[in-house]
Amino acid sequence: MGQAGQNQGRSSRSNNLIVPQANAALQQLKFEAAQELGVTIPQDGYYGNYTSRETGSLGGYITKRLVQLAEQQLSGRSNV
Repeated sequence: MGQAGQNQGRSSRSNNLIVPQANAALQQLKFEAAQELGVTIPQDGYYGNYTSRETGSLGGYITKRLVQLAEQQLSGRSNV
């Protein structure tokens, strides 16, 4: 079994931030995305009671927004 299978059920995170200072902005982005999609962010951070559709929609929305922000930054536009 691969490494992903070995980490199942553990609380260790494999998605550590490359820029830890971005944590607050990413949390805000997650909150805004959840609000827009009508998904409640769990207080304890455990998403096990959510459907794949809910978490996938949230992740997809966040990814789309991050790409949009990067494209704007690369093109020289600073307004969001």
